[in-house]
Parts: sequence; structure tokens; C-alpha cells
Amino acid sequence: MEKERKELDVLIIGAGMAGLTAALYAGRMNLKTLVLENAIVGGQIANATGIENYPGLPNVTGAELMATLQKQAESYGVEVDEFDMIEKVTLTAEEKLVETGSFIYAPKAVIIASGMQRRKLGIPDETKFADRGFHYCEQCDGFRYQGKRIAVAGGGNAAVDAANFLGKYGSEVYIIHRSPKLTADQAAIDKFNANPKNKAIFNTLIEGASGDKELKTLHLRSRETGEAYDLPMDAVFVNVGVEPNTALFAGQIDFMENGRIKAGEDCRTNVPGVFAAGDIRSKEVRQLTTAASDGTTAAILAEKYING
Repeated sequence: MEKERKELDVLIIGAGMAGLTAALYAGRMNLKTLVLENAIVGGQIANATGIENYPGLPNVTGAELMATLQKQAESYGVEVDEFDMIEKVTLTAEEKLVETGSFIYAPKAVIIASGMQRRKLGIPDETKFADRGFHYCEQCDGFRYQGKRIAVAGGGNAAVDAANFLGKYGSEVYIIHRSPKLTADQAAIDKFNANPKNKAIFNTLIEGASGDKELKTLHLRSRETGEAYDLPMDAVFVNVGVEPNTALFAGQIDFMENGRIKAGEDCRTNVPGVFAAGDIRSKEVRQLTTAASDGTTAAILAEKYING
């Protein structure tokens, strides 16, 4: 059966800080706006347990901040469609089409704010124990490990924030990091170190895992001594970096060598009427505030594009 075609002013791909900010501005300009999100609204920041550097909000969780922003956008008539997978996009100067399982959307302008996804460790056992010990969203799956031993792979802000969040569930929480020290904000590190059930293991690689149906053991190797050893573990949450969600747009818009979309501070891509905002865009600084700035810029310039 042929899919229904829907006309829009602006279609925004991604419901993180950049996408929802763009939606808020587009809605306020009376543009018919749809936000498509293939996962949870809020993107990566929705998992943050404490945000202290967003202006005017000295202490808020990521989920609270993004829920407020979503409500703001929807109050201006914006539609946010969560867990709606995009199957195909066509992005040209003459025509812009975005096809999902149910509809074909024909917007006048498109704002790509699809963000990043967590990078995997790349070991064979990661696939074997996917969702049975290996996880990538602590807020989604952490509750499953009440009173269990939990590890977090990584050492940056996302990893340490994850470990601090998982402390409410785990009997012991480990950070396993390939480098000699954590690189997260000092406040997050201090919070982690203050919890007596937490432990950091440095200069160590996760080389494998074993168990029956569920993860039971991590196989580790010291980068200093080369010693291999096992660590009993019920779950590991992987936070070792992110990759841009750009596969849908390959061959249609210009990318940088790092896989991000080539777009300047005006968020314009090489295709007229197509904008890139947030972490997906090539830029030096990636913060919540810069994502909000991108969303603002993209929406305002999309409105100018639509009105000629």
C-alpha cells in the first residue's frame, strides 16, 4: 500500500538539545514542524544525572531539562514523534523527502540534529552478551542490576556520570579505563571517589567476557605489565566515545573526514534548505549551550530559506 505523503515546513531529525531548540524556535515562528527521533527524546544528555553548567539551571538532570524543552516546543504546536525509524531520505535543492515506516514527509527545510551514538568496544563477546550484560544506556538498563557488580568502560564525563548514576543500584561499581587517569570534570570524579563501593581500574583493557546466558566474568589485561586476569562482573556499561549518526545522509551532503557533517556557524550544509545542528556538525566545541545555539541558528535561517 502506498504511504501517505505529508507536507511540512520544517522536519527536524533528532530530539536532543539542538533538535528540540530548533523545534521551539520553529514552532514560535508558526512553522508546521515535526521532530523525528528513533530513540528516546533527549539524546545522550537525557542520561546525565546532574548538569551544573547550563546557564540559569545550576543543578538539573538531563531528563528534566529535556522534558521541559520538549514541553516548551509542543506548546507551540510542534509534533515530536519518538521511536520512529527513518528508512530513507532524499535531500536535494529541488526536493526533500523523509520516509518512515508509515509516511513520506515532504518538508520545505530539513534540520539534521541526529547527534552521536556510543562507540562499542569492538570485542566479539560484546555482541554475544548484548543486552545480557553489555549495555549502552545506564538509565535504560541500570535498574536491572540491583545489588549486582557493575562496571563502566571509559574515563570521560559520560563514563563517570554513568558510574555515579549506577551507584544507586550496584553493590560494587568499577570504572575500567585504558588510560592512567580519569578525564571527567573534577566534581564528578570527587563524587565517584567519595563512594566507598566504587573503584577505578586504570591502564586496563577489556579483552573478552564469559558466562552462560548472562555475563559473569570480564577478561582484562594490564597495559603496564601485560598480565591477564579475570574479574567477576554482572554488567558493563560502555562509555568509550561516540560516533556521528550520519549513515542516512551519505552521498547526499558533504561530510568531514571525521564523519561529521560539513557546516559552518550558520549551520548551512552544501544543500540549500538543509541545516546541521549540534554534535553532528563539524565544530571545535560541543556543549549543551553550543547545541542550543546551533538549534536556534538553524531554525531562524530555515525560516528565512522557506520565505525566500
